[in-house]
Amino acid sequence: MVHYVALIHQDSDGSYSVSFPDIPGVVTAGETIEEAEEEAAELLAFAAEDPDGAIVLNPPRTIDELNKDPAFVAASKDAIVALIAYSADADAAE
Repeated sequence: MVHYVALIHQDSDGSYSVSFPDIPGVVTAGETIEEAEEEAAELLAFAAEDPDGAIVLNPPRTIDELNKDPAFVAASKDAIVALIAYSADADAAE
């Protein structure tokens, strides 16, 4: 099982947006934190199955590696930092 670090920000309308530092440009959202995390996990599964390869799943960095990245430090300042599980093995078995 692989875990991607996600940044969850509360939007002005009260919903929550999720971005992945290791997958630039890929975002999702939910009305609650729990829903946002579920949407993020579904997005990772979708990205892995994308036949066009439009979304590239870069290898995830650890929190320690990310904390050395000034862009991550700035982006995570007002965010909830979460780990979103992704099972590459489960997709391969389907």
